Amino acid sequence: MTGIIIINKQQDWTSFDVVAKLRRLLGERKIGHAGTLDPMATGVLPVFFGRATRAIEFLESCDKEYVASVRFGIRTDTQDTTGTVLSETGLSPTREAVLAALPEFHGEIEQVPPMYSAIKVAGKKLYEYARKGVELERKPRKVTISELELLPETEGDMRIRVVCSKGTYIRSLCADLGDRLGCGAAMSALERTRVGVYEISRANTIAEVEDAINAGKVSDMIMPVDSVFSALPAVKTDAWGEKICRNGLMPKLAEMPEGRFRIYSPGGEFLAVAENSGGEARVIKSFFEV
Repeated sequence: MTGIIIINKQQDWTSFDVVAKLRRLLGERKIGHAGTLDPMATGVLPVFFGRATRAIEFLESCDKEYVASVRFGIRTDTQDTTGTVLSETGLSPTREAVLAALPEFHGEIEQVPPMYSAIKVAGKKLYEYARKGVELERKPRKVTISELELLPETEGDMRIRVVCSKGTYIRSLCADLGDRLGCGAAMSALERTRVGVYEISRANTIAEVEDAINAGKVSDMIMPVDSVFSALPAVKTDAWGEKICRNGLMPKLAEMPEGRFRIYSPGGEFLAVAENSGGEARVIKSFFEV
């Protein structure tokens, strides 16, 4: 079995919990996920199994979309409301003030990673230092916020929608926004609504997957690995080209798009992702069943 199941992760589960559960349900040893979600977060978690795991690296580099709730007036050690409150200002900005501040966080920005993160320093994850009360200096990282908006008003905390690049910490974005407004802020909820081409409307809960397995219908939930690359142009090779490709080489193609593209067999089997640069083409990674 090979493919991708888009999971709608529930709160308080780790991404590893999801993978471990699906490993047991599907009976698959080779399984992994793209893009870790914190336990408090919910939403889209693509899980790959079988030979499809070779595509994880490509999806991890795609942009992601989130909806976050921001609680103004507090600062915590984790930058979200699961942490210890460090200070409370009791201040809450107006929607107009938030709207005026958001453009400063749009585009390419520098972001200091939070101490409660899995980034490694000297072989240890930052959160391991943080749990011992040690705070290390972290170098800012460049990330890109391509879309950022304040959502319509609801009761309670304000909500923002964010489309961002790999490596963006939404918790840090919320905290930085609170600091910019002079009142402090912490993230109180987070839902990931999209990873690359996979939207939450296509996601399934673990319970739904289990029910589908019991009903013998789990195949309806499995997406093919080439769906990761659906935005790339597709090219079919001939029988000889397929043989060449299956031997790990770049086949000769009558037409070859510039940049990255998908290669398919004459029968429509997804073989590989390749890249053409000025007429010099190479196979980046193969995906045919061995």
